[in-house]
Order: sequence, then structure tokens, then C-alpha cells
Amino acid sequence: MAFEGLTEKLQGALRKLSGRGKLTEQDVKEAMREVRMALLEADVNFLVAKDFVKKVTERCVGTELEKSLTPAQLVVKIVNEELTALMGGANARLTWSPAPPTVYMLCGLQGAGKTTMAGKLARYLQKMGKKPLLVACDIYRPAAIKQLQIVGESVSTPVFEKGMQNPVRTAKEAIEHARYYGLDPVILDTAGRLHVDEALMRELSEVKQAVRPQEILLVVDAMTGQDAVTVADSFNKQLTVDGVILTKLDGDTRGGAALSVRAVTGKPIKFSGISEKMDGIEPFHPDRMASRILGMGDMLSLIEKAQEAFDEEAAQKLSRKARDASFTLEDYLDQMQQLKKMGSMESVLKMLPGVGNKLKNVEIDDNALKKPEAIIRSMTPQERRHPEILNASRRRRIAAGSGTTVQDVNQMIRQFESAKQMMKQMMGGRFGRRGMRMPGF
Repeated sequence: MAFEGLTEKLQGALRKLSGRGKLTEQDVKEAMREVRMALLEADVNFLVAKDFVKKVTERCVGTELEKSLTPAQLVVKIVNEELTALMGGANARLTWSPAPPTVYMLCGLQGAGKTTMAGKLARYLQKMGKKPLLVACDIYRPAAIKQLQIVGESVSTPVFEKGMQNPVRTAKEAIEHARYYGLDPVILDTAGRLHVDEALMRELSEVKQAVRPQEILLVVDAMTGQDAVTVADSFNKQLTVDGVILTKLDGDTRGGAALSVRAVTGKPIKFSGISEKMDGIEPFHPDRMASRILGMGDMLSLIEKAQEAFDEEAAQKLSRKARDASFTLEDYLDQMQQLKKMGSMESVLKMLPGVGNKLKNVEIDDNALKKPEAIIRSMTPQERRHPEILNASRRRRIAAGSGTTVQDVNQMIRQFESAKQMMKQMMGGRFGRRGMRMPGF
């Protein structure tokens, strides 16, 4: 996962400061030396890393200690704030044209993931109630138009294409098409190259001049590290981009691009690709990303994922069932289905404060829910609603029907009873009153 190495090294450097009643200037400088090395190893731009460490050091040495924080916690707080500022401070939202359709022009090098990201962006905007149109402006890469059509079909979004026609003309006709059919926004999937060249920039500039897009969004492969920042800088100087989309941020990337691109180009990161699925896109929140990097979790993103996955009416029904202790195995099965919509178990767990850094050598089985699901589906409706009738013979039948063992059935029922009891306690208000501290410090 992205930032894994950086997170471990930053935590190691900052943890050395814990337990000290007072921090000297030398203590801070030694810790910051390790922080600087961690940033460089994460492929953060040299000048960006140098400036970051300078700012943190100056603040740590010159800041009065707050009564509610230990010296080590104060350093963590400052590092967190400076990381947030480094990545842009706040989430940069898409802007919209006052006269629809709004045009978003996606550009970037070949292989960065523009076409797939165009589909993900369309899917994201559909959830906002929009009716996007995808436009095939890449006439050079073999099967690029066909790929966009497949992507469009997967997200139920129409694709406008005119074969090998000049991309500038295609873009202009697409906007008229969108205006006529009431489609908004228009997402242009432009051509890329293996490297930045004059021909590419000339064509992109012509498209820009012809359709005057509301925003030019540069799609950058986060796994290319410093090269991604160099590419972003080149595109920005020649096209004046409005924002950056980082793809493959869920992969084995050191994260340097995310920490450097804003500082080098001055342009905000607007979205990040977080999985290969078509809904694997999320707005980039610098404050949340800083918390993840420091191993402090990302509860806000986790809550948003839960809100998307869980039906509000079903949640209220579940709440009532928890209060009056009528929670059944049918409800338990439904909750498993909702949980699967939130993504992989690993991605969910890593958003919990203090958990992400403990999962490095732990294998998370995404099929863990399949066995209890099979067991419950092998029960009769009466058994699901009244698990107390599950005697030994019924359990043997259920085990045989689900391809599991009686021990598996017994374990699933114990887990269900524990979940039922926990929900009852939570509804009784026994949880949520304790304060939280930053993990590991």
C-alpha cells in the first residue's frame, strides 16, 4: 500500500521523542534528520523535503508547549499540520460552468490510466445526480476508442466517438451533442504519449483553445514517483492545468508524488485512484491523507464509505432491532453484504486509528465473509429468524449443506451472539464516551 514505508519510518523517528518530559533543540534536529531521510526514501522531491523539515523544525523549536500535549505529541501535531499544508491544506473540489455542459479535459502520458480514470470520474459524478458524456479524443493508441466504449458501458455512460476524425473537431461536436441531449458534464479522454513532446502538446493546446474546458485535469501515475512530478510540471507549464488526479495510489508506491506534486506545480490534487474497480476513486483530502501517513487512521473517509454502502432506512431498522434485541441471522447476513460494498477488509481496517501500522505482516483474507455467508444461506428461514432452535442435528445438516464443519457453524453462531450483544451495549450508550489519543505516541 502507498506510504507504508514512509509511515513506518516517520513513526519510528517520532516515537523516539516519546517519554521525554522536555525536548531540546538537538532532540528535534535529530528527529527531523530521520524525517528528512524518510521523505527522500519515499521519493519526495529533494527541495520539498528540505523545505518541509525546515518549517517543522522552526515551529517545534519556537512553539510554546500546550498544556494538553506532551512534547512528543506537539511534534506529531506540527508534522501533521505541515504534511496537510504540503499537500494543499484542504480538498479542492471540481468547479462547474455556469452555462452547461461543463467540460473536463483529461490529459497525461500514455499508460497513466486516463481512460479508466475517465470512467471512474463519470461514475463518481453519476452518484452526484449528473449525466456525463465520455468523449474519445485519442485516435492514435490502438483500441483506445474501443477501450473507452467498454469503460463507458461498465459505468452506464454514453460514449461519443467519430473514429479517426480530428480530435479537435470531435471534441466540438461532442459538446453540441451533449447540449442537445441534456448531458452534463462532458469528459474528454485525450491522447497521450510515452513522453512529453511537441506534437502532443500542440494537439492538446488546440483542443483547449477550441472547447475552452472548465478544468484541465492531469492524470498522473503515482507509481512513477519523481517522474510523475516532472511530468506534472511540464504539462502545467505548457497547458496550465487546474488539478491533478493521482492513479494507482493503492499500489506499491512510496508516495513521493502525492507529497511533491502540489509543492512543485502549485496545483491541487483533486482525486486519487484507490482500487482497480470503477468506483475506486475518491476526493483527495490532504488532512486525511496526512493522518493516514502518520498512522492515525482516517475515520472521516471510513464514515463516508459506510454512508455510501449502508441504506439509511435499513440502518434505522437495524437500530430498532438492536434496541429491542430482535437482531436475527438474516440481519447479520444483510450486514455482511453491506460491509462487502465498502471495499477490501484491508482498506477498511487501515482507516481505523492505530490499526493500519499493525497490519504490515498480517494477511487479511477478503474471503473471510464467504464461509459464514454460506452457513447462513444453508439455513431455513425459520432457523435464521430463531437461531435458538439450532440443535446438533440441524447444525450437522447446515454444515453439510454449506461445505463446512460443525465447528465452523458453532463458531459463526458464537460470532453472531457476540455481535448481537455488542450492538445491544452500543445502543445502550456504553461506548463512545472515552477520549482518543494519537496512536503510538
